[in-house]
Amino acid sequence: MPPRTRKLFPTPDDAETAFYEAFERADLAAMMVVWAEGEDVVCVHPSGPRLTGFEAVRESWMQIFTSNVKLNVRVSEASRFDGPSVAVRSVVEAITAPGTESSPQFVNATNVYVLTDSGWRIAVHHASPPEQAAPPEEDEAAQLHTLH
Repeated sequence: MPPRTRKLFPTPDDAETAFYEAFERADLAAMMVVWAEGEDVVCVHPSGPRLTGFEAVRESWMQIFTSNVKLNVRVSEASRFDGPSVAVRSVVEAITAPGTESSPQFVNATNVYVLTDSGWRIAVHHASPPEQAAPPEEDEAAQLHTLH
């Protein structure tokens, strides 16, 4: 019987911890180790376009990390679904720049992890700004409409 291959991220929680640690350190290599490889991965940064494929996702993180601003990211309000080969985390990210007195920027995020031969990896990261209060000049009918 062949030896068991060590799983880099044996649980979805391990993968999520690694994702946010790489995010805080602005460590591109560590970030991309967490991502599943392939053309079916998807990343949507707050107010950004839908990026598909490993290289497009890698390029987006490289651009974010190039700013040399390391961010503190705290995750709260986690909702979880753990299946045998897919895990979903819906969280609120509170993002601040170290050494500043500014209020955190909040982001709603959904992370989807898949079980691969080498362990759990992130396949989807979808982040969006929280709901904003409608400007006072909008009429009531416009406020009631949502896309889905």
